[in-house]
Amino acid sequence: MEGETTVGGSPVDRLIGLQNVHATLVLMRTPDGHGRIELDKFHTPEAIRTGPEKVPVNEPGIRRIMLTVDYIDEMVARLLAHGAELVGEVVQYGDTYRLAYLRGPEGIIVGLAEQLKL
Repeated sequence: MEGETTVGGSPVDRLIGLQNVHATLVLMRTPDGHGRIELDKFHTPEAIRTGPEKVPVNEPGIRRIMLTVDYIDEMVARLLAHGAELVGEVVQYGDTYRLAYLRGPEGIIVGLAEQLKL
């Protein structure tokens, strides 16, 4: 995690086209230091769902994000304890990776990849 902040007020409302926005933003840095991902949690306005909650991984649109982890079994256990659900199984892909797909509470699939040590 690189940083965390809360945002709200008129400039934010105008920027994203919503009213009475109050959100927490967390900026995550990739392990190589070259990429960043912003995760947003909106406290207000209340979230609305416009489609199915459990769409399949091949549904068009942004449905998943893949992250590299060092200890996939430990990460899967941590995410399950926080309400995620395993989509299929933790599998080994050839002799290069162990992979898992988990669905978070908002329906987004998080793919985990652990590179096997050769």
